[in-house]
Formats: sequence, C-alpha cells, structure tokens
Amino acid sequence: MLKGSCCKPLSDIGEKCKMGKEDIKQQDINNAAWKACDTFRGVMDATGYKDFILVMLFLKYISDTWKAHLEEYRKRFSGDDTRIRRRLERERFVLPEGAGFYELYEKRNDANIGELINVALDSIEEKNRTKLEGVFRNIDFNSEAKLGRTKDRNRRLKMLLEDFNGPELDLNPNRVAEDVIGNTYIYLIEKFASDAGKKAGEFYTPHKVSELAARLCAPKPGARICDPACGSGGLLIEAARQVGDKNFSLSGMEVNGGTWALCRMNMFLHGMDSARIEWCNTLTGPALVEKDRLMKFDNIVANPPFSLDKWGAEEAADDRFNRFWRGVPPKSKGDFAFITHMIEVALEKKGRVAVVVPHGVLFRGSAEGRIRRKLIEENLLDAVIGLPGNLFPTTSIPVAILIFDRSREKGGANETRKDVLFIDASREYQSGKNRNTLLDEHLDKIVRAYQKRESIEKYAHLAGVSEIEENDCNLNIPRYVDTFEEEEPIDIDAVEQEIEELETELAEVRGKMRKMLKELEG
Repeated sequence: MLKGSCCKPLSDIGEKCKMGKEDIKQQDINNAAWKACDTFRGVMDATGYKDFILVMLFLKYISDTWKAHLEEYRKRFSGDDTRIRRRLERERFVLPEGAGFYELYEKRNDANIGELINVALDSIEEKNRTKLEGVFRNIDFNSEAKLGRTKDRNRRLKMLLEDFNGPELDLNPNRVAEDVIGNTYIYLIEKFASDAGKKAGEFYTPHKVSELAARLCAPKPGARICDPACGSGGLLIEAARQVGDKNFSLSGMEVNGGTWALCRMNMFLHGMDSARIEWCNTLTGPALVEKDRLMKFDNIVANPPFSLDKWGAEEAADDRFNRFWRGVPPKSKGDFAFITHMIEVALEKKGRVAVVVPHGVLFRGSAEGRIRRKLIEENLLDAVIGLPGNLFPTTSIPVAILIFDRSREKGGANETRKDVLFIDASREYQSGKNRNTLLDEHLDKIVRAYQKRESIEKYAHLAGVSEIEENDCNLNIPRYVDTFEEEEPIDIDAVEQEIEELETELAEVRGKMRKMLKELEG
C-alpha cells in the first residue's frame, strides 16, 4: 500500500473515476452546485454560506483530480508504488491520506463531522503551504454560531456532502475541462453576489465590467499584471485571458481575509497557482514590495471600493513610499488614493492602468480636483468611459472607467499624444429585472471607439488638453460628449385639430351617458 501522500490503498483508487461517460455540461455542474446552497438557505445569508459551498467545491475538485491521476499512474506503472509515489511528488498539489472528499463522505454520519472536515482542510494546507497556506483559516465547518447546534449542524453537513457526491458534480479532469470548474466557481460567486446585495461589493465585480476593463488595459505577452483591490480575483483572471497565452504573472492585494481566501482558490482552480495574492491593506500597508520599494507592473486593473471612508488619510502624508505627493485625498473618499497607488506602481514610460470609479471622481473639487489637475498636467490620462447605471449589485449609480497610460510621459512611446478620449456608453445596455447588463456588442463598440480615438457623434469626443483645462479639469462626460436629442417640431395646427376632434367625441359620449341615465331613472 502506498501511504502518506495518497488517500486510499491503490487497489481502491479509481472506483469513483468511471471513464467512458459523456462529458458533463457546464450548465449541469453550475445547476448542481447552486442547488447545494439549498442546505443553507434560511439559515444564513449568501455572504455567510458562500464560503462553505466554495470550499466544498474546491475540495471536491482536488479530490476528483487526485483520484483520476492516481488511477492513471496505477495503470501506467502497473501498481509500482515507488514509481507512483515519485510521480505524485511532481503534482500541482498533495492530497493527504484521509483528507479527501470521499473519505469525509464515508464519515458523513459521524457525530463530529464538522471537526473532521476542519482537520482535513488543515492537513491540506499543511501539505501545500506555498499555494494554500491560510486559505481555510477563516472557514469553520464546526461553527455553532453559523451552522447551528450539533444535531442541526451535522444534518446540514451530511446533506452538503451528499449534494456534492452526486454524478453532476463528478469533477474528474478526464471528463471536465479545467476551465469548466473555474467557470463554475465564478458562476457561484456571481449568484452569491446577486443574493448578497450591497455586501457583494466586498468580493465581486460584474463579469462584463471586468472583461471591459481588461480589454481596455490590453496586457501583452510577458506582462506583469496587478489588481491592488482584487476581491475574489475575477478581474485578474479576465486580464490574464487577454494575454492570449500563459506568458504573464499575476499579483493582487485584498484587505478582507475571507475574500482573499476566495481569490486564492479562484486562482488555483484556473490553473494560475503562481499568482501572488497578498492579504493586506493596499493603502496603509501594501505587501507587494521588493527591496523596500513598491513592485512595478505593466498593467494594473481594479474596481476599488467606491468612495471608501476612513481609508487612512491621516497616515498618507508620511507614506513611506511617497505615493501621495500630488496631494492627500479626502479622508471620507479614498477613490484617488487607489488611483494614485495604481499610477505609482505602473512601470515608468510604459505601464497602463484601468480603474472603475464612481462619477464623482470626474468632477469633485478641493483636494480631488487638485490631484485630477496634476494628473492631466502630467499627460497621464488617456480616456474616460462612462457606463450605464445599475450594473452592480451594490449600487445603482452609473460608473466610469479611467485609463491612464504612462507611455504618454516624456520619453514614452506615446509622449506626443496630448488629448483625452471621452466615451459616453451610458445608454447602451440590456435592461434586466434587477440589474442592467452589458452585452458583447456593447463592449466591442467601446473598445473599437477607444482604439480608433476619433470623435463619434453623440458617443465619443477626442478633447485636447487645452479644452479640458478650459473646463477647469472637470471630466464630467456631458461637458465633452453632446448626447442631447432634439425633439421633433410640433405641428400646432394638427394638435389643435386633434383637440377639437377629441372634444367633439367627448361631447357625444356625454350625451349618450345622459340618455342612458334618463332611461335608467324611468
């Protein structure tokens, strides 16, 4: 028997890895995973139960992957334990003996099942420190406060294990492509965000907004990509997809420990194990540092929390990285603190920044106005793109994407560019019951307009810096893109004639009603 790194005797491996079946469809996996949430609905809200579902999905994925690989090596090496063990040492991760999903499933009726799950997760962390250390520290499957007293808790955990043991959630990699499980993870995060409402802002950016920001930032092969407010990692993943190959590096920072853990698992499920995701406060204690200096990146994308209060303004003047030399943003609005950080970590003369912001960033005065003016004077602002309202579960306000391009600096490839493109895409969206949605056609139109950098009637305007300065560096989009629609001229004679016809018709109706009333009286 091969011990230590495997889950069961080699003769037992592969019992649940049945080959030759039809590949499971993406929607089937999505539906089955979402159905598992029924175990918790009514007990806690989505922000509470999302962690239990996503961790169980993660455990099921690595268990099915491990079992499939063991079956493959058992056949390839004819049961030679030494050769199998040597090959397992080169796997992406190690699943310790007894820590797999199926071992826990067999113990689903045990009185201490919550504790057993915690122990299994701890051992997985211990065996995979470089990739998973700390990922499960914020999740407690034995929590009375979240899962109820022992009897109820055990019943719920048993149901959860049984839900994930169904054939729809057989995540054998020979049947399920790697991107399918990653897509299911993102699908669940989107569904949780819909249920969580305003709390969703801690971990979620709408997928199409992420895709648009990533396309506008346009990372190239070899790019170092960063999201300093990465949430659950969706925007980083979209930026990586834009590269077109595996030649990139990802880095991120997230202040919420639970959300940081979601991001780490998300990276792992998308095959981006080497991503460096730090748990820290970007504005007061950034952890992406090399030799006591901020790390620099080719592309920076982010959807920071809107108008963050108490972001650390009192410490900004003494910032050891001197990020706020243009001025300290207001203590009750941290938007420009994030923007400033992103620009400072963009590579000189080549780095690009795409950041999602509330519209107040475009026109608010005082400290923000002064910072905005300096950025324009430095010739860093490349584009301002207005999006529709009600795209986010957290707010109904319209948002904008700002593009900053450090290649416009002196010595950069685009230093001669002295204009800013304004795009008003606020009227183009698919209306939904609860939220609006951007479609591929809307994204394509925005990206084409950005790449052409030409004025388009009632949609885009290429403004020179002097025009912006004439507007006192106010970037409010309606100042530059005229979307006013003139009403059709009114034909007074036709209106008067229509009124006369209506009055005649009304008189006839009244006459008929009087006649009917008299008949009723008689």
